[in-house]
Amino acid sequence: MSGKLKIRILEDSSLPSDVLDKRWPNAKRLDSEIMTYVSEIIDEVKRRGDSAIIEFEERFDRVKLSPDMLRVSREDIEKAYDKVSGKLISAIEFSKSRVEVFQREMLRRVKFEYEENGLRIRSCTSPIRRLGCYIPGGEAAYPSSVVMMATPAKVAGVSEIIVSSPPKIEGEIAPSILVAADICGVDEIYRIGGAQAIAALAYGTRNVRPVDKIVGPGNKYVQAAKILVSRDLPIDVPAGPSEIAIIADESADPRIVALDMISQAEHLDAVCILVTTSRELAENVAEIIERRIKSLPNRSIVSESLSSNGLILVCESLNEAIRIVNRFAPEHLEIMTEDAWNIAEKITSAGLILIGTDTPVAASDYCLGTIHVLPTGGFSRVYSGLSVLDFVKRFCIVECSREKLREIRENLRILAESEGLINHSSAIDGRLSGE
Repeated sequence: MSGKLKIRILEDSSLPSDVLDKRWPNAKRLDSEIMTYVSEIIDEVKRRGDSAIIEFEERFDRVKLSPDMLRVSREDIEKAYDKVSGKLISAIEFSKSRVEVFQREMLRRVKFEYEENGLRIRSCTSPIRRLGCYIPGGEAAYPSSVVMMATPAKVAGVSEIIVSSPPKIEGEIAPSILVAADICGVDEIYRIGGAQAIAALAYGTRNVRPVDKIVGPGNKYVQAAKILVSRDLPIDVPAGPSEIAIIADESADPRIVALDMISQAEHLDAVCILVTTSRELAENVAEIIERRIKSLPNRSIVSESLSSNGLILVCESLNEAIRIVNRFAPEHLEIMTEDAWNIAEKITSAGLILIGTDTPVAASDYCLGTIHVLPTGGFSRVYSGLSVLDFVKRFCIVECSREKLREIRENLRILAESEGLINHSSAIDGRLSGE
């Protein structure tokens, strides 16, 4: 292929080692130097609170703040509405409504009651109290990330939702983020970024009360901070660069496949992999990507992502494709085959599975109702995507009748005595003594 873009096309029955070595469980953990560096930032925030945050904000984000500027005021939020178009406000509200519908249904189905003779078990939930959501900053603004974290938390019944995001040089957070946070019912917003934000959320300062859980993506320093504070409070799965895998056969439209690989490659360091049974499709997709990329306004990022982390793998059968994808364990998986649902039922590791030509990742990122905070780097083998269930505690209420207790008595006694817990058995015998 000509030019800077050189997406690999391989004929093989497995992914190359250089791809798998970067993924869980093969990948090395975060660099020890980064962990040490971030640990020092966290310790400073724990020791000096707001003054440490202000110092780090000036050093890393080049913003001079005072303690009373850390929290975004109601006036700042109202001014943000004047800087955001009505169409964007409507789109944020629409995305929020889509997420709400599906998350409510998910939560409803976790609450149920099971009964048999003499036994009743009720599955219940209770929300966590205070949630911290980290929203990345930088050149781009991500109001959709606010929607995807704050909305399921609100559905869960979380009473206090806090957003922290790095300010731009002029000291402001992107207006679209402030508006999205307000629409989604966020209670507090802070101008704090990086590892210092995670430390503030985890341990609190004079002006920032600590939270009970932290969620949200970020750079390697944010991820290191989340891992370090996870010893003291829960976090979501550490997230890396975004990624897509596509399973396609000869029936797939190469133009659509190419468009989806290009769209995912807009993310910095994105991983884009096509696994197909058709050599013709592979070559057509590569040709379309090369042709279209030349006219893209952000072609440098797309080209770099596809050249460094793009791959087209031609295999002999769809069963091979399924095995390859399950080992890769992608964040997003698109399936464009003749019997896509049958293929989907055989996938065991993917953050989100999208079926057919008209279900692109781009749609799921914003308006289908699913949440785009998903495990990356192979972690979909062991983690699920973010959902309302991450913001509730699940527990059971149980009632057992005397007759049921009598029925299970002997098995309970045998198990208790096998573990040397004689008084467990006695607690039952004491209730049924004299019978």
